[in-house]
Amino acid sequence: MQKYICDVCGYIYDPEVGDADSGIAPGTAFADIPEDWTCPECGVGKEDFSPYED
Repeated sequence: MQKYICDVCGYIYDPEVGDADSGIAPGTAFADIPEDWTCPECGVGKEDFSPYED
């Protein structure tokens, strides 16, 4: 699954891990995260994330 990186702080959303603190279960694709989700590190929205390649 595609990882995404926050353009502001560098946080990497890994769909295999999810974001438990925000109620995002492991296995949740970035596209399936609610639109009001924000970066757990800096608080910006999904629009400030870009696809990430290892």
